[in-house]
Amino acid sequence: MALLEMKVTFKILRQKPDFSPKFQSYTIEVNKGNTILECLDKIKWELDGSLTFRKNCRNTICGSCAVKINGRSALACKENVGGEIEKNPLSKSQNIPEIVISPLNNLPVLKDLVVDMSNFWQDLEKIEPYVCTSSRNTPEKEFLQTPEERKLLEETGNCIMCGACYSECNAKEVNSLFVGPHALAKSYRLVDDSRDENRENRIEKYNNTEKGVWGCTRCYLCNEVCPMGVAPLDQISKIKGIILEKKDVNSSRAIRHRKVLVSLVKDGGWIDERKFGLMVVGNYFRDLRGLFSIAPLGLRLLTSGKFPLTFKSSEGTREVRALIELVQNDNH
Repeated sequence: MALLEMKVTFKILRQKPDFSPKFQSYTIEVNKGNTILECLDKIKWELDGSLTFRKNCRNTICGSCAVKINGRSALACKENVGGEIEKNPLSKSQNIPEIVISPLNNLPVLKDLVVDMSNFWQDLEKIEPYVCTSSRNTPEKEFLQTPEERKLLEETGNCIMCGACYSECNAKEVNSLFVGPHALAKSYRLVDDSRDENRENRIEKYNNTEKGVWGCTRCYLCNEVCPMGVAPLDQISKIKGIILEKKDVNSSRAIRHRKVLVSLVKDGGWIDERKFGLMVVGNYFRDLRGLFSIAPLGLRLLTSGKFPLTFKSSEGTREVRALIELVQNDNH
């Protein structure tokens, strides 16, 4: 039995060089099972041949058709009309549902829904996304791995480089030096690859406040939008865990921030704010410049009566401490 068709309006952000972007609406008849990519095809073939977008495999393999659908970066070939209407309560209440399509964020727009991916690929290249091994000098030798070693690479190996995580990345939006979640997820694949002989150098390279893992703001959006379940934030966190095991509190402010936070929560169940700034920014009173930088804020808090003069441990501190120690022991 044929699926019932319905009218849906697609509000598409259109743009071309030297012109300001503007929305253009197209109302077409589709069914709920149609993918967004099928709807874009219908608009281009039947209503407006000038509409420009990328596509290739149409089967969630190539990543070419990544766009923003109702404000969320996604693959147009994976999402369908019914799903988008269900996700958008406002659209459900309209006589004719509306779906908004726009290009990916954090990348220059070439035309309509097509973005320039050059920065995306250049950021990936910065982490040297290939296995480094002397075995390359002996072509007749295979790169043998055990099933257990290969299993470690399954999650990150699913990345199709669609750019959805890059588009949603808040850190990339405010810091152009940050290499992006796609690159750092690939980084963990190389750190965990038994065939790679550059592990220690990689870890040192990724231990960077602006470009590397500490530039991540942990907003979780990359995990939310990844169509392949790669979970870039999880991979970034794993690299951070490796670095934290190797470095002490004096290594950098980013490392000290994490270690002090965990230490204070273990001691009191939550963070003692009186100590946190002094220990992280002031480096346990060793960094005079850091101490002077937070002195004005401390004085303002004192004079306004907002500086906590005492600290009381939270209820359940022992349970919190036990949980943290259990996790730390498991990681070792």
